Formats: sequence, C-alpha cells, structure tokens
Amino acid sequence: MGAGTPADLTGFRTVVREWCRRHIPADRRSNQTGATDAEFVDFQQNWFQQLRTAGYAVPHWPREYGGGMPIPEQIVLYQELAAHDAPRLVLAFVAIHHAAATLLAGGTPEQRQRHLPAILDGELWVQGFSEPGAGSDLAALRTAARRDGDDYVVTGQKVWASGAQYADWCLLLARTDPEARKRKGISYFLMDMRSPGIAVRPIRQATGESHFCEIFLDDVRIPAANLLGAENGGWQLAQQTLGAERGLTMLELAERLGNAGFRRLVEQCRKSDVFGRSALDDPRTTDRLARLETELTGLRALCRDLVERHDAGTVGPADASIVKLYYSELLQRMTGFGAEISGLPGQTVLRKPMSGGWASGAWVLDFVGSWEWTIPGGSSEIQRTIIGERGLGLPRELAGE
Repeated sequence: MGAGTPADLTGFRTVVREWCRRHIPADRRSNQTGATDAEFVDFQQNWFQQLRTAGYAVPHWPREYGGGMPIPEQIVLYQELAAHDAPRLVLAFVAIHHAAATLLAGGTPEQRQRHLPAILDGELWVQGFSEPGAGSDLAALRTAARRDGDDYVVTGQKVWASGAQYADWCLLLARTDPEARKRKGISYFLMDMRSPGIAVRPIRQATGESHFCEIFLDDVRIPAANLLGAENGGWQLAQQTLGAERGLTMLELAERLGNAGFRRLVEQCRKSDVFGRSALDDPRTTDRLARLETELTGLRALCRDLVERHDAGTVGPADASIVKLYYSELLQRMTGFGAEISGLPGQTVLRKPMSGGWASGAWVLDFVGSWEWTIPGGSSEIQRTIIGERGLGLPRELAGE
C-alpha cells in the first residue's frame, strides 16, 4: 500500500497516540496557570524540541528543512495532538508558520539557510505589520525606511505585535517609496530585534495577559542584505505571510476547538446547575450543543479540504478567508455559550494556562480573548471583502491603491 492509505494512517495514528501518551506532561495545565514569563518561555522551548525530535514540529515544511510529512498524516497528527490536549506552540507560531512561509516564498538561499535551521533551534519571531493608523487598512502603514549605504534606516511604530517581548527577529513592513501608490511603495525586511533603536512595550489586555506589544523604531539600521524580495515589492510577499495565518494554521486550531475545546464545553454544561438540575437535562442546552457540534464538524471538514487542495494546487483565492472567518466567529459563539452556561461562578475564573488553546475552560477569559481572532490576519470585514471580490467576483471597493 502507498503512503496515505487507510492502513498506513491507522498505523501512524497509533504511533502518534502512543507518543502523546508518553510525552504530553499531565500537569502542564496547572503548571502553566500563573506561570512567570521565564517559566512560560522555558516550557515552550522544551516542548518545541520534543516535537522536533519526534518529527512533529514542522510537518508542513519542505523535507529538506525538516518537514515533508504527507498531508493525510498531517491531518492525523493534528487530530491526535488536539485529542490529547497537547500544549500549543504559542511562542514558535509566527516562526514556524509566518516566517517560514515568507522565507520559502521570497527569501534568498542565504536567508533561508540562516533562519530556517535557527527556527528549529528555537529562534523566535514576531510580525511587525499593523500600526496605530494601519490595521485593517494595512497598506496605509507609515513606518519609513530610507536607504543609507549598505543599510536601511527605519523609523516608526508597530502595534498588536504578539510576543514581541520574546522575539529574536521581526517580519517588518516599511514604506521605502513615499511617493508611490499605497501598495507599491512597501518593502519587506528581516529585522534583528537586538538592533539599537528598538523599544518594545507590552500592552495589558482585558484578560490580564500582555502578549500584544507595541514596537517603537528610532533610526534602526537594517542591513540591505535583510531586504526580503525586491525593494517596493513587499506587499505581494506580505500576502504570503497573511495567507499562512488564514489558511494552513487553521487546521490545527479547528481540530483543537472541535476536540478538547468542545469536550470542555460539554463538561461545563454537565456541571452547571439549572433550577437544581444539570444543564444537560435542559433541551435548550442540548439543542445549542448540537448546533455547535454541527458547525464544528463543518469547520473541521472545511479545514481538511483546504489543506488537501492547497497541496494539490487547486485552492481558490478566497478559500482561506472563508475558513478564517468561519473559525473566528464560531470561536466567539462557542466561548460565549461557555461564559453564559458557566453562570456567576464562571465570572471568578480569571486565570488560564499560558500554553493552552482558545477554549481553555476559563470561559469568560476565552470569550473576551476570542474577539482577537476577528482582527489579526485581516479583520472579519476584510475577509468578507476578499470573499466577495476574489471568491464571488463582485466589483472591487473603491479605495486607494
């Protein structure tokens, strides 16, 4: 039988399942609740290396860089990691998805060889795209880069930069031609976060977390060798980065939401009291759970289809946006129901595991945090525009180019 046949996948699933049983720390949820930054970073780096040793850290990368896992096996891998509630690679997320996809799409051989092995060794990345006046309208960014000999000198500000306080490198968009039309004058840089002139300021969120940050750039010098692609050609490469966030990464997130996340929601309903009975005895509760389970089944099927068609080269221009939009708004509905059904006692659960998913069981925090997902990688409004214009062929919105 060839790779990917049912018999092969059953054997692979058994191997992954046994690995999860032996390696996923049983106490990680309690240990990562209230963990210090140092404890969080140490846990994440150790977990990443365990996955790397097993060949599970970057299955989507090309084989020559440590990946090459067939798509059917990737699906099985994420299903089993989700089923066993494995820790998420929160710190490495930008590095292994966004940075890797962009380097593979537009990096020079030297840039790839410098950074892809380093990412496997634990190099952390942050995405420096959004600005105070350029969020959904990313092309309106004003951070400026001017050529000065063998360097570019960059001044400006970035915001909503997740994990910037931990990052070694930054995927940076900056304007190199202020006279060009908005999307035509942007360049893409690889910026060393240890460079002089960089200041990082974490932003405290409503959940009490501070993984969003501001980055202030004051005459930061970036070697011209760190320009990714052509000068003023950064907008096209940025779409590769955003495509990674809207597309293949959804497979893992959807499996986690539909597996351990939904199990926690059912358990919450079982524990919740409605007039002296379990909420599961109330048909209104079971009806809502049934609707959510149906939606989750659809989401997981959409994600698997997207990954398979991406591998076959038949993915449509709006397909990733459909998945991202569906996931983010289903996440809101599911965590909102969790916050509702947990009642007044749920309002007092104000801590969650730092390496957990978006449905950790701390439902109020999960619900507040779910609103983040309708913004990064393109807001829900942007996704609907992409679906309308690129998917349905509707006329383009009138906007500056």
